[in-house]
Amino acid sequence: MTGLICGRTRRCAPSRLFEMNQSETNICSTPNLLTGTRIAMIPLVVVLLLFPGRLASFLGGSCFLLAGATDFLDGYLARRHSQVSRFGKFLDPLADKLLVSAALIMLIPLGRVPAWIAFLIVGRELTVTGLRGLAAAEGIILAADRWGKTKTALQMAALTALIFHYPFLSINFQWLGLVLLWMALIITLVSGVGYFLSFFRQQLEGRHLDNDSS
Repeated sequence: MTGLICGRTRRCAPSRLFEMNQSETNICSTPNLLTGTRIAMIPLVVVLLLFPGRLASFLGGSCFLLAGATDFLDGYLARRHSQVSRFGKFLDPLADKLLVSAALIMLIPLGRVPAWIAFLIVGRELTVTGLRGLAAAEGIILAADRWGKTKTALQMAALTALIFHYPFLSINFQWLGLVLLWMALIITLVSGVGYFLSFFRQQLEGRHLDNDSS
């Protein structure tokens, strides 16, 4: 039997067919391509942030806004057209973390983001990513909840405003971005604690089940 991956076929065991339906055959789906586009736009945003002028900030903010929009579009298309894949579940949050982390780091020397806030946000993302890996190794699933989605939306909105920085259309984007960033920081830390609580709760439940069955 064969599985189709990006227009090419390869041999696979029958027991692998169900896995491939979700984890391999949709690698080149539209949602995954949008996620890949988001990752590809990160170097462009980084380069534009090397120049602190008004034009570069406007272009950088526009690129970041477009990249952030793909985050919501790829998820919508994946759910609407039943194109959710394991590869997409891995790549989508990775793309978000890379985009947010790159923007935060580049905004520090420009004086637009306090270094300690950037450290807390990036540190939280790395810690939760490590926790998810540990949980997966123990058979525990830590699914994203509404707090995680709210966190991502606030981070994207805050960083878009901070990259724009200069007043446009009588809007003080630096002030707006800092307000949103504080909100994002609070939700980021709260949601991070929630992942740890969920992990420990599921661990305890698993131990109780083991004790009951023994």
